[in-house]
This record gives sequence, structure tokens and C-alpha cells, in this order.
Amino acid sequence: MRSLIHSISLDADKCKGCTNCMKRCPTEAIRVKNSTCNIIDDRCINCGHCIHVCQHNALTCITDELEKIFDYRYRIALIDPVIYSQFDLASDPKQILPIFKLMGFSDIFEISKGADIITSFTKKYINKKSIDYPIISSSCPTVIRLIQLRFPELIKNILPIDSPVEISASIARSKAVEGTDYNDNDIGIFYISPCSARFYSFQHPVGRKHTNVTGTISINSLFLKMSKVLESSGEDFHFYPSGHAIGWARAGGQSQALEIDDFLAVDGIENVISVLEEIENNKINDLLFLECQACTNGCVGGCLTVENSFVARNRIRKISQQYYNFNPKIENIDTSNFLLEEPIIPLNVLKLDKNLLKAIEKMKRIDKVLDSLPKIDCGACGSPSCKALAEDIVLGFSKHEDCIIHLKRQVKNK
Repeated sequence: MRSLIHSISLDADKCKGCTNCMKRCPTEAIRVKNSTCNIIDDRCINCGHCIHVCQHNALTCITDELEKIFDYRYRIALIDPVIYSQFDLASDPKQILPIFKLMGFSDIFEISKGADIITSFTKKYINKKSIDYPIISSSCPTVIRLIQLRFPELIKNILPIDSPVEISASIARSKAVEGTDYNDNDIGIFYISPCSARFYSFQHPVGRKHTNVTGTISINSLFLKMSKVLESSGEDFHFYPSGHAIGWARAGGQSQALEIDDFLAVDGIENVISVLEEIENNKINDLLFLECQACTNGCVGGCLTVENSFVARNRIRKISQQYYNFNPKIENIDTSNFLLEEPIIPLNVLKLDKNLLKAIEKMKRIDKVLDSLPKIDCGACGSPSCKALAEDIVLGFSKHEDCIIHLKRQVKNK
């Protein structure tokens, strides 16, 4: 039996209650109760870290099946450069792209084009006056949700433009409608995704009223099919050879494309949290641009990929270098069409109570309960830390007796 939290699906029959996911969750969104993993909906940032560390394959990401594309007359595949990194370098991108036509797609659109549009916009935005530095990249939906939850004061620093995926989907849809008899309902735009966060970001857009993306198909679900037909995929396909944009698939690629010195590129959700804490506390104040990628090595390390992220990152580096002198013709594109339509709002789900006085009282009770706990963060209680257990006890989700050490003390004193 499966349950779904955001884009993360739990198979309770496979879950052993081992607490690996709970201990590694960066936002303490997981509890283990009755030998089963439980995800706190409001705290989940869809990073997919729990999928990576689950040894029993109890946690997976729910995406769309390939068959769904045939619900639409005109079917467009949004291609992430990450896909190029999943195959040996002998497989040129121009050979990989035709595979999607063989799978049933009517056309493809590379999100590298959206990345170049953002790069052009960011170069101009950096030089504006009266903006908050460092400018934080808006490309990773996990990082955006993390900032909404834990660092709301940094929302004003987020680059006010859509992600490459949304921008590419918007352009692809406009081109498909233009000069044809297709309407919006005839067109299905499917992102071939390396990570779990995208699925949720399309279901619940942030900064925009609606998404142009119809569905999400994981890279790992298509990998075997792609491998079988790779050598017989036909002639080379038209390809957008922007080395700068292809480099976005690895950590540091977006920053490198800006051609500035005062940037910092951080990958891995724990490292991202650490750096954001430093910035929030004004310990880092000499940056123009901050690139944050939730996955280790960037998007190539997403939980829906197949290849080792370090190998994949190196492949992207080489492909990017091969096409690095390409000059994208995007000067005449009106980027105002891709700016965020709505403000990004804080998510105050970590508050103890809506009533301030009650919240203060609960905070005092939490401190008192914490003083009675061993503070060794063993996780045997089913909460990720002693502080988390104290909160759970005060909020009524756990009991003092859940702490094994506390229980042993009680038994010994009888």
C-alpha cells in the first residue's frame, strides 16, 4: 500500500522502520512511528534525499508514465541537458535527441534555451541599483521551498525570473500553437526530469499563477528504452549547442555562464542550508550571486537519474567545453514575459501556534521537556533529535516514554 506526500511515495510494506531516512532528512520532516516512515507534509521540501538513502526501496518518486503523452494530439518533450550525461561521451547529443521522436513525441524543446535567457537577464539584473545581494538563483524548486520554510528573510534575494523549465515550456507552447490548428488542450508538454522536486513544482507553482508543463517523466524510467534504440535512432537531430547552458546541469555551471568573479556555487542540501545560515547571519557579504543546488553535483545528482553523479558531472563539463564558443541569439527576446507573476510568500509551518502567547508557552514547555531528555540524538524514539522529540511531545505527536533511555530510567527507579 502506497501513500503520497508531495512527489514522494511510500510503500509501507517495504518500509522496515530503520530510521535512515529520518536521520538524513535536512528539514526533520520524517518521523518513524510503529516501524513505518511518516513524512510531515508541511516540512517536506521534495529534495529526494530520503529516496537516495532508503536501502529498502520503500521511498520512490511518483511521475507520469510515458503512455500519458498519447492523451494529446501534439506532444513535446522538454529535454534537460542532464540526459546527455547519462550516456557515454561517444553518444553525441545530436544522436540522443531523435530517440524521443521514436518514443512517440511530436517534437522536442531543449531547456538550454531557457537557461540562456535567464543568463542574459541575470547579467543585466546584477548591475541594477537597490537590489539585495547576493542574488539567489531561482532555478532549483527545492531551494526555493527551503527558503520559504527556513529563511523567509532571504526571499527578497531570489532572482525574480522563472526557471529554465517554465520558460522553455512557455516558448514551446507558443510555437506549437502558432500557425497550426492546435489549441492549448491539444498540446502536452512533458519535462524529462532528473529530480523529484519538479513534479511538485508543476502541481503547486511558486511565483506564477499556472504552469505550462503538462506532466513529468523520470529519466530513469526511460533510460533502458533509450539505451536499446540509441544506435538505431537515425540521423543526427537539430541541437541547440550552447555550452554555457548545457553547463547548468552541473553545480557551478550557471555561475560560470555569468562570467563574474563574485559568486558562490553550493551543491548538496546540507551545504546549501549551512551557507544560507551564514548569509542570514551576515557572515557572508561579499557575493553578487549565489547558486544553490539541492542535489550533490547539481541536477546530474538528482534522485531520478541513473549514472553516478560525479561521472555525469564530468561528462557535462566536457560536453559544455565542446560547445562553449556558441553565441546564443537571444537579444531580442522580451524577458519581461518570464518574470515571476506573483510574490514568493513565506511558509510559516514551523510556528508552534498561531497565538503568540500560546507559542511562547509551548516553547517554554519544550525547553523543560528537552532538559529531561539525554540529548544524544540517537533517533531510537522515532524523532530525528532530542529537540524534535521534545517538540513532538509538546505538540501531542509523541510521548515521554518513546525515549528508550528515559523509559529505562523510569524502570530502574521503580
